[in-house]
Amino acid sequence: MSAPAAAEFTETTRVGCIALSPALGAEITGVDLRQPLDDETVREIKQIWNDGLVILLRGQDIDENDQVRFAQYFGPLNQSKKQRAHHNAANPAVMWISNIRENGKLVGALPDGEMHFHTDQSHQETPCSATMLHSLEVPSVGGNTLFSNCYTAYETLPGEIKAKIEGRLATHGYDYDNASTQRGTVLREGVPHATHPVVRTHPETGRKSLYVNRLMTLRIEGLDPDESDELLNYLFDHSERPEFIYEHVWKPHDVLMWDNRCTLHARTDFSAAERRLMRRVTLLGQKPY
Repeated sequence: MSAPAAAEFTETTRVGCIALSPALGAEITGVDLRQPLDDETVREIKQIWNDGLVILLRGQDIDENDQVRFAQYFGPLNQSKKQRAHHNAANPAVMWISNIRENGKLVGALPDGEMHFHTDQSHQETPCSATMLHSLEVPSVGGNTLFSNCYTAYETLPGEIKAKIEGRLATHGYDYDNASTQRGTVLREGVPHATHPVVRTHPETGRKSLYVNRLMTLRIEGLDPDESDELLNYLFDHSERPEFIYEHVWKPHDVLMWDNRCTLHARTDFSAAERRLMRRVTLLGQKPY
């Protein structure tokens, strides 16, 4: 099996671009998100995002309106249909990810511990296309986010595995109300779930990527349970190979956006005694095909 090629980035004139790892990711420099961006700058950032799958802008001391404005350059925002404690009542597109408690109650979702690799909202019929996090408070150690390049994960599969998953569908499910950070094996009644292709085509780049994940993918349709589990475990292990991964160590005021259509992400453990606060915005997506 050949080693994955390093990401190549289209030449830009308005913004700087630094590769974050051989696998994926780009740091964008020379941009202040407190200010509106002109069309050419937005075009260049979008191209870097398509090339790198994950983009990072450091040192962005922005408020939620700045973050929402930047996210909207990439498409319409995903807004919560029902008010939850961890959403901003004034702006349902904004969600808090945090372990901080006020008056004994969590101010955010997904508060503690590590999370298995996943892609956001794959348990829904139309998962979000992108997720953007702005870090406000980070622990001194841990709470890192790992990203896997699912284009490369698919492209490096052995031919017999590609043939086996061609045209297959997989069922994804996730119990948000119980805020699980580990993979489940069965669905409680009423828990949202959806069925998507095991191999997904990106609607903008046209490239194929592996679209299963350890946290939410429960089974491959049309296979008996043992065969499904064996194949899924192989695909999970393959997509999480170290050479496909960039690990992001957060600093305060990082803005990080990733493409959920062609990446997986996971979170490393961190001390529950240290505060972690992230402001999250997601973009509407399309039904995978």
